[in-house]
Amino acid sequence: MSVLWSKQGTPDEIVQEFTVGRDREFDIKLARYDILGTMAHIRMLKSISLLTGGEEAILLEELNKMIAEVDEGKFVLEDGVEDIHSQVEFNLTKKTGDIGKKIHSGRSRNDQVLVDIKLFLKNEIHEVRDGVSALFSLLQKLSEQHKDIMLPGYTHSQIAMPSTFGLWFGAYAESLTDDLYTLVAAYNIINQNPLGSAAGYGSSFPIDRELTTSLLGFAAPNYNSVAAQMSRGKSERAVAFAISAIASTLNKLSSDCIVFMNGNYGFISFPDELTTGSSIMPHKKNPDVWELIRAYSNRILSVPNEIALLTTNLTHGYHRDFQLLKEILFPALDSAKKILSLSVFMLENIRVNKEILNDNKYDYLFTVEEVNKRVLAGVPFREAYKSVGLEVNSGTFVADKKVTHTHIGSMGNLCNAQIEAKFSKVLALLD
Repeated sequence: MSVLWSKQGTPDEIVQEFTVGRDREFDIKLARYDILGTMAHIRMLKSISLLTGGEEAILLEELNKMIAEVDEGKFVLEDGVEDIHSQVEFNLTKKTGDIGKKIHSGRSRNDQVLVDIKLFLKNEIHEVRDGVSALFSLLQKLSEQHKDIMLPGYTHSQIAMPSTFGLWFGAYAESLTDDLYTLVAAYNIINQNPLGSAAGYGSSFPIDRELTTSLLGFAAPNYNSVAAQMSRGKSERAVAFAISAIASTLNKLSSDCIVFMNGNYGFISFPDELTTGSSIMPHKKNPDVWELIRAYSNRILSVPNEIALLTTNLTHGYHRDFQLLKEILFPALDSAKKILSLSVFMLENIRVNKEILNDNKYDYLFTVEEVNKRVLAGVPFREAYKSVGLEVNSGTFVADKKVTHTHIGSMGNLCNAQIEAKFSKVLALLD
């Protein structure tokens, strides 16, 4: 295996295989970002006269060709090349000779991989943001569409008070707004440029870190070079917390849908082609998609803890432990985007039962409504509560299935416009 940074001698194959691990598998995702980081670094090297204008032009031309190969799916990690950083430099050296050998001046693999990961994660956050936005818009639409259709509300998994589909759909929309705040926080942590921190202690070259910060679109540098290296693990953990917040919301949504489409409830249904059958029970319509969304959500919820355990008890500076972060976080990001997309797909095809509360077993949903009605008529609350309770116990309670909720955030005042304004305000922080 070709290793640009190795010492003299051939590394033991067992050690080499173990230390490289699955890095090559995940490194291909970083190809575009390694090239972009290298382009910014080259422009900076030219600005401090470590490259001539002619050398800069030659190198940038070849790197632009590599970007095109990435876009076309033709860029590969060749057998025997350890990682994406080595591949880009090998390609440049192969095409430009000694000029390509100059590009590593003023940087280290440590800050190089940090730049790659941060640029990659910024893009991933934008893709997750788009998935959240699509689901939010659909939930808002469904909330308005079904705002007057009654639905039982539960506490302790017991029949509690009347609700509506509008309130239910809208709840998940607003919950996604909170989740978006965590995504913004992760983005702000990542949106700092580590390039120039080198191995963690800066460089004796007169590098211009403000220039590379601007070229790469970061909001600011990680100023302290040691702190820049300490962001490895912290960045990944911040993103993991953000997607775990989203996963928590999807976990609850999928659990609701699984219960609500159960035959004993019958609140919602989906077309047959979106459910699965049984090998022996012809009547079965299983909620496999929602069950898998729930399962993927639970796996994502474990990721922050896994990253925390991996990065705990490490002194400052680079450690090879960090290599495993990619195989923990990258698949989780793919899963997050997948379950957001599948949630949209399923909800686009949801059917709601408009006659749920016609069943007498839901009459007790309205006991609180009756208590409140009597209080409004002048009966003290405790007396009204006691009298309705006695009617329930004696079997004489008669439900008046009318609700008159008007306060902010209630069935009669969903505040969907305000929730959309709040979501849009947070969303703008990720533009």
